[in-house]
Amino acid sequence: MSAGQREQGSSAPIVAPTAGPWVRAFRRLQRHRAAMVGVAILGVVFFACFLLPTLLGLDPTSTAPELRHMPPSLRHWFGTDALGRDHFARVLIGGRVSLWVGLAATAASVTLGVAYGAVAGFYAGRVDEAMMRIVDFFYGIPYMFLVILVMLMFSETARGEALPVFLALGLVQWLTMARIVRGQVLTLRDRDFVLAARVVGAGDARILVRHILPNVMGPVVVYATLTVPAVILLESFLSFLGLGVELSWGQLVAEGVAVVNPIESPWWLLAWPLSSH
Repeated sequence: MSAGQREQGSSAPIVAPTAGPWVRAFRRLQRHRAAMVGVAILGVVFFACFLLPTLLGLDPTSTAPELRHMPPSLRHWFGTDALGRDHFARVLIGGRVSLWVGLAATAASVTLGVAYGAVAGFYAGRVDEAMMRIVDFFYGIPYMFLVILVMLMFSETARGEALPVFLALGLVQWLTMARIVRGQVLTLRDRDFVLAARVVGAGDARILVRHILPNVMGPVVVYATLTVPAVILLESFLSFLGLGVELSWGQLVAEGVAVVNPIESPWWLLAWPLSSH
């Protein structure tokens, strides 16, 4: 190789490797100010609910009858309830319960909805028709009635536990997710990259998991982020009715409504759980 050729080869531009889709998505998120503010607020809420009670040594069950219905003060930031329990500790622990229920029930609904919708959209035809009629049937049942019916199927000893709430909310939240995924898979099943995978001998399961599902994760993630607050509100409503999880925001709202009256009005028992939503 001549000197001129070496110089020409050495001056060739170096192409940086293309960033992956997750890296590009994170960079777009960083440039979005409103999104970053939302992330910061969520970070503060998670820190307050999951870490702050442990760091401050807060006990939501410790009673002090002599401190009954004390208004907010430097000692008790959110006041106390009818048993003298610190309401600040109860709101934070209740937020931990509500957030945990929201995340777990959303994870269950996303898993079921993605699997169901992917199978229906991938096989299409009669399989898709039969599976979507089942979804339509559940859509025809009043939403809240179905949740309450599932909750009532558990015994009295299981009331107040997290598992029945996970199952009840997860079993009704997957319907829309299944429809979203099914529509996305229908548009992808005949693309060239899927046909190429079939040519090289890839099975149906491999095509779904390795080639199709990664391309539908965008809508799935967006809908999952909208599902979490919806599930938290639904769980709070169930707890308000006495069918949810013990010591959640919904139960605290119910306790506040029970004691607020024209004669004695400990407003802080109702204000803080409501504002947390």
